[in-house]
Amino acid sequence: MPDNGQRIGWIGLGRMGYPMAERLLNSGCDLSVWNRTRSKAEPLAANGAKILDRPADLANMDVVFSMVSAGPDLEAVYFGKDGVVGEQRDARPDIFVDCSTIAVEESAAIRERLAARGAAFVAAPVSGNAKVIRAGKLSAVVSGPRTAYDRVEPLIKVFAPRGVSYVGDGELARVCKIAHNVMLGVVIENLIEITLLANKMGVPRHAFLAFINNSVMGSMFTAYKSPALVSLDWTTTFTPALLRKDFDLGLALGREWEVPMPIAAAAREVLQSHIGAGRLRPDAEQYLNADFAALAETLARAAGMTLTSENSVVASGL
Repeated sequence: MPDNGQRIGWIGLGRMGYPMAERLLNSGCDLSVWNRTRSKAEPLAANGAKILDRPADLANMDVVFSMVSAGPDLEAVYFGKDGVVGEQRDARPDIFVDCSTIAVEESAAIRERLAARGAAFVAAPVSGNAKVIRAGKLSAVVSGPRTAYDRVEPLIKVFAPRGVSYVGDGELARVCKIAHNVMLGVVIENLIEITLLANKMGVPRHAFLAFINNSVMGSMFTAYKSPALVSLDWTTTFTPALLRKDFDLGLALGREWEVPMPIAAAAREVLQSHIGAGRLRPDAEQYLNADFAALAETLARAAGMTLTSENSVVASGL
């Protein structure tokens, strides 16, 4: 159980950050939050969260969590003019826990800057989406100083009850999360390809996906993406642009460490074709901000297919 006597700060209340922070709040944590768009934080205030005006107002917290889109965003909320430890303030949290997906070198640079201020940095990226969080099936991979991890592990388990894997010091959790997201991109593309093949040959998508999910090849991921592929519901869980960013992070590590990644490289270029084609649509902005599984429409067109919803109820496994 978490130590509810600690003052906990949270930065970033997007698709993932909001339900993660909400679980901490519902567990009884003393939670203060900041989000760039204040209105997104206001529903948490009704349950007792304190909404702050600047990240700098979190300087007196014991632990600060963050969930942002990219490394530069994290650097800004930590070290910018209104950042938690900006302007060389004397006060600062003991531990920073970042759940974002950022580059290894970005994480290492932030760790060094925080260490110079006497603060510990724990990398704790997660696996799942908002529905997974609310179902209590989120997991996390963690790296950083063991003493800091031991202190924050009960807090991380509140929003990642499925499992928290400590993999060592430094940025090893970043490596694991980047590898995870590269696999995610390869798996969704292959799942779409084989589903389209079966569908074009006459198998209903819902029937084929039920078979896959009941087979040894099924997983939590194939199950919870199945309703979208059947109903063509592209409600956003993760955008194509963010997936492309993570492909690029993984492929860069492969080049640096001399590990060939031909399947990942090919999948990245297919994703790029989806993004490029999306820019030509009249609804380009909306389409490119839709879920990455909308790649199914791009690949269907390449196969000479026009997809329509099958209007079938499909279990998500959540």
